[in-house]
Amino acid sequence: MKILSIETSCDETAVCLIEATGTFEKDFHYDVLGNALYSQVAIHAPYGGVFPNLAKREHAKNLIPLLTQVLEQSKLLSNYRGPTSAYRGPTSVVEMLAREPELLEQLTAFLEMYEKPLIDAIAVTHGPGLEPALWVGVNLARALSIIWNIPLVAVNHMEGHVVMSASTASGTSPFEFPLLSLLISGGHTELVVSKSWMQYERIGSTRDDAVGEAFDKVARLLDLPYPGGPEISRLAALDRSEHAEPTFTFTPPMLHSKDFDFSFSGIKTEVRKFVEGKKLDDNMKMEIARAFEDAVTKVLVHKTIKAIEEYGIQTVLVGGGVSANTYIRAQLAEALAEAGHIQLLLPDASFATDNALMIALAGYFRARANDFCDPQTLRANGNLSLA
Repeated sequence: MKILSIETSCDETAVCLIEATGTFEKDFHYDVLGNALYSQVAIHAPYGGVFPNLAKREHAKNLIPLLTQVLEQSKLLSNYRGPTSAYRGPTSVVEMLAREPELLEQLTAFLEMYEKPLIDAIAVTHGPGLEPALWVGVNLARALSIIWNIPLVAVNHMEGHVVMSASTASGTSPFEFPLLSLLISGGHTELVVSKSWMQYERIGSTRDDAVGEAFDKVARLLDLPYPGGPEISRLAALDRSEHAEPTFTFTPPMLHSKDFDFSFSGIKTEVRKFVEGKKLDDNMKMEIARAFEDAVTKVLVHKTIKAIEEYGIQTVLVGGGVSANTYIRAQLAEALAEAGHIQLLLPDASFATDNALMIALAGYFRARANDFCDPQTLRANGNLSLA
């Protein structure tokens, strides 16, 4: 089965095409036929975060070039030699893209130039994420589904991270249930239990800031460039390489709460009060970065171990952009080794952040289950929940 996927949930514009066979339980295999991604990080850096309407415009500008690139890589791009009017699409498609005139213009030119590719389904992220950004990808996927008469799959972005972390370079990693997913990103901090494949029960989530958001906000307090997470981690690692013990510590938030929820607004406030009135030299920034990362990691690891014990977890999966953090990875691996024979599933660092491959993989499994949606009624949902 060939799956074309589109991802525009935040500031990464991504398109991918895979060919996959088998089921999760048996003989699953996939090949990446084409993959393209445009990062908007440099564009949003002056704002210190993602500016939603700017992200929306960049998605509209870059989706068709990326789609063309992916189909070309896949050798599925064929020149169209029929009457051009046949591919303009019904009125509903024109109305669908009325708020994206640049995308509509590019799509019209694309459809007049190239034949329908031989693919089996289109998968698109419909949430969660920045709703203005989501709508661009959703509307393009809806339009292509209608014009090409190809089934459409709506994919939960967080499920994409779960499937990506459970995947190897060509298939899936064998593991045992129950599975505990620690989903950590700029918008999410969740603990989710699965007793079977692609079935979810959320047992804990953040009450305010997500962990990735907290990293970025602390980075701004330290006058570090965006994105802040990698910079905080880099400085923290430098401090650990120079000092065996931290100079000071911050309070790990909600460490001893009786539930599995998280809260990171308090530690952000603690850092803000700590830096007020201080002249921050490079050494001080390193010490603050380390103390912050230590406190956050301690909470994530503690609640993960607590959930393992309560739910009889056999496998822990970590997904989302913050899963690229090498210190969090190392501390989790160490804690799981001490806890016993608990398997740890981590995504390749290059696919920890948002990408279209994870949407294609999740889309494939949904398509195999005939979990298709109506392109006329599909809507973006910025607050979509996994469970």
